[in-house]
Amino acid sequence: MSLNDLQGFVHTTIDNNVAKITFSHPASNSFPSHLLDKLVLELNNASENNSINVVLLQSEGNGAFCAGASFDELLLIANFEEGKKFFSGFANVINAMRKCSKIIVGRIHGKAVGGGVGLASACDYAMATTESAVKLSEIAIGIGPFVIEPAVARKIGKTAFAEMTLTPNDWQTASWAKEKGLYANVYQSREELDKEVNAFANKLATYNQEALLQMKKVFWNETSNWDELLIERAAISGKLVLSDFTKNALNQFKK
Repeated sequence: MSLNDLQGFVHTTIDNNVAKITFSHPASNSFPSHLLDKLVLELNNASENNSINVVLLQSEGNGAFCAGASFDELLLIANFEEGKKFFSGFANVINAMRKCSKIIVGRIHGKAVGGGVGLASACDYAMATTESAVKLSEIAIGIGPFVIEPAVARKIGKTAFAEMTLTPNDWQTASWAKEKGLYANVYQSREELDKEVNAFANKLATYNQEALLQMKKVFWNETSNWDELLIERAAISGKLVLSDFTKNALNQFKK
């Protein structure tokens, strides 16, 4: 196994004006800080690249789509500034997705937890499989889904968000997520998902790009305060992650 495999990666390929941004990490596609920073860079590059009309966000493997924050890195956080900086990484990703000039299509091939639900929610259009259950587990480890709340609640509503948040050990099915508005479509297999998501992205790439850009602005109307709001939320998580409750809970999860 190479060092790259151990640390994970984010890379972009471009074909037929569709940029496929792929992320990977051996721990169920979770995100340490360096991958969050890399994803922001790739999203910003795609936003500025005139040869790209659509972004397709996906992860590698046959397991989870994304397990959220790296527990290993959470355990290493020693002070408030480190905590705020780590959770600001998720804030920066969501804001980069929000401000990206391209429509972002999400390929959610498996389960999504915590920040993974945030990523799916920040996509403009998400397509999934029946295996793509979702869970917000943060309260169980003494923190909360503060940074991703604006993105998740925007898609599924405050009531469904509260249901997920206050039942941190319960998985909600992909059908539930579609019913609440997180997923546009749910397919029986990854093969069917890949066929449909590629066809959708390629078709989208043929549309008037100025019209798509203006629609993106409509989709994200009244979110201009998120640059400040999500960093404020990161500070809340950055403080809570230092608690003995959280440290003990994280160690229990890792056992």
